[in-house]
Parts: sequence; C-alpha cells; structure tokens
Amino acid sequence: MRFAPILLASLSLLTSSFAAEEAAPPAGLKILSAGHSFHVWMPPLVAEMAKAAKIQGHEQLAISSIGGSQVIQHWNLPVEKNKAKPVLTAGTADLFTMAITVLPDPGIENFVKLGLEHNPKLRFTLQQNWVPYEDVELWRSAAGRPKVIDRDGLTVAQLRSKHEPYFKMVEDFVVGFNRQIPAAKIVIVPCGEAVIALRDKVIRGEAPGVTKQNELFTDALGHPAAHIRVLAAYCHFAVIYKRSPVGLPVNSQLAKLPEAEKLNRLLQEIAWKVVTDYPMSGVSK
Repeated sequence: MRFAPILLASLSLLTSSFAAEEAAPPAGLKILSAGHSFHVWMPPLVAEMAKAAKIQGHEQLAISSIGGSQVIQHWNLPVEKNKAKPVLTAGTADLFTMAITVLPDPGIENFVKLGLEHNPKLRFTLQQNWVPYEDVELWRSAAGRPKVIDRDGLTVAQLRSKHEPYFKMVEDFVVGFNRQIPAAKIVIVPCGEAVIALRDKVIRGEAPGVTKQNELFTDALGHPAAHIRVLAAYCHFAVIYKRSPVGLPVNSQLAKLPEAEKLNRLLQEIAWKVVTDYPMSGVSK
C-alpha cells in the first residue's frame, strides 16, 4: 500500500490541473455587430463583462446601428456608411452578432456568404427579441399602436402565447438556413426567453428591487430598461464565450438600482439557465 500516497498525490495534482484549465479565461474574440435599438447597446455591456471575467483580447470591431432595422438595411448601406462589409471583407472578425425584426431577411444570407468567403471560421449569432408592443400583429402594423401599455396585468401564459409564434419563426428560419448553408452554424441568443423568465420572477415577487413588469421597459414599444439590457447582455456573454456569467461583479448599469447585488445575481442565473436550457444556443451545461 506504499503506492497509495503517491497515487493520491498524483490524482490531486491531476484534479488541480483540470480545475485550473477549466477556470482559465478563454481567449477574447473580435466582434462585429449589426442591429437595432433592442441590440446595439449590448456590445459595450459584453465588453465590460469580458473585462470583469479577465478575458484578454476581447474587441468590438464595429457596430452598425439602424433603428427598427432588418439586416438587409445594414447590407444596403452605401460604401461610405457601411460599417459591416469592410470588417467582413478584411476577415478580421471572429463573431458577427445580428438582431432581426421579421424573417426571412436576405441580408443575413448576404452577410454570411461574404463573411465565410473571407474567414471560414467566422461564427454568427441571431438575437431572439422580446415582442415589441407585446403583440406581433401590433409590431407589424404601422397603425393602431398604443402609446401606453400596462404590462402588469399580463400573465406568463399570456406572454408565452404572444411570443411563441415569433420564437418559432426565428427557430424555423435558423434550422432552414443552417441546412442550406451548413458552414454558417448560426446560433440563437434567447433574449426573449430570458425576458419572459425575468417577468415571471417579477410576477412572483422574486425579483430584488423590482415590483412591476412596467419597470423593465421605458416605453410602450418595449425598449428595455437597465434590467433587461444587462440580462440580454449576460445571455450574449454566455453564448459568445460558452461560460456562465454567474459571479461577475455588479454591472455598471445596475449599480444605482435597489438591491443591485441580488438583482445582478438573479439576472446572471436566469441568463445562464435560459441559454443552457435552449437547444439552439450552442451552449450546454
């Protein structure tokens, strides 16, 4: 049995080595983003999170921002205003995040083909949104949109009912797209699912410092307040780096909110659970 101490010591060293390797931050990625007002505030937040996670080399190369846009609008921008095409042509980006409105959207295919032509290892994500105006039909209509929405009367079942058709549209599109262009390997960042999970916590009285669903939004359309912005950014962080945001320090956007520490932790836990439970995020537990 004289070898037992040696064996135990060897196993201990091996275990420590594995733990250190698992804990080591991943290499930072160079990121390009294109989207609308439900998306373009995300890159600076993820950059803050990457820095807090001691991820070296994270860099946001460019952000193409157009309010209420489809991806094709970013593609069609003239040369002097187009921020995305030069980055893709240079082949310098590791990841391209896109935010959508309605699908199909030919801009996605155009960008994917251009990006893969110059960098076959380029990764792509599509952001699954929460439904504007709480109703897909109101979102698509130019008339009849309310100036005020009382979100506090809505149940989780009602939220699901309003969001499921949109979620299915996004999922069906991505499945078909990846079948058509296998190298794309587009994954979905399930921000909409995370927002429903947060609203469920608010309804149950389990969201620190938040008493009403209305507090999570800044207007009837559904522009996000700090809670949702940070939550969505944690979802992107989890998908981009395939690791949990749980344990990162309080994000600067939450610092002045009531019970910021507890709220920050809740948003991290929601983001990680939603992302790892969602089959099309590309991340597992």
